[in-house]
Amino acid sequence: MRLFGYARVSTSQQSLDIQIRALREAGVKTNRIFTDKASGSSVDREGLELLRMKVEEGDVILVKKLDRLGRDTADMIQLIKEFDAQGIAVRFIDDGISTDGEMGKMVVTILSAVAEAERRRIFERTNEGRYEAKLNGVKFGRKRSIDRHNVLSLHQAGIGATEIARKLKIARSTVYKILEEMKVT
Repeated sequence: MRLFGYARVSTSQQSLDIQIRALREAGVKTNRIFTDKASGSSVDREGLELLRMKVEEGDVILVKKLDRLGRDTADMIQLIKEFDAQGIAVRFIDDGISTDGEMGKMVVTILSAVAEAERRRIFERTNEGRYEAKLNGVKFGRKRSIDRHNVLSLHQAGIGATEIARKLKIARSTVYKILEEMKVT
């Protein structure tokens, strides 16, 4: 069993020193500590990628706190599951959480359930916000770039769909769609 460490801060102005010290005190060799100064919202981090390449079955990854592995619960759970599938345990020093053994499998299951509940809550809040915005007159989608009244006036002037499409540099099917929307036959 080899010990590896992972430390992350969100910005380059923050210091990794406290996390690195805790990892060393827990027995991780300096050359096996991987670090990132990047947001935890993305799993595309250089230090994390190097760690993923180095670890093997039976290894243990130490992280000072749960939120240092990732800020987004779903991504963090995905990382833990990925390591678990490779036979690699993850231990969080301050939180007292470990993914090894039977209790570890239970922890991963519970964390997965929490992540799924979080995804559902975010989805519900997004839909509620969208519904509220629609009630307040907010329109979603791309702004219309074709002057519908121009299409209508050309049609009423007796110009055919093909000619309207050519003049306005739009597809003929778009002309028909606009005329249908405006209830013109």
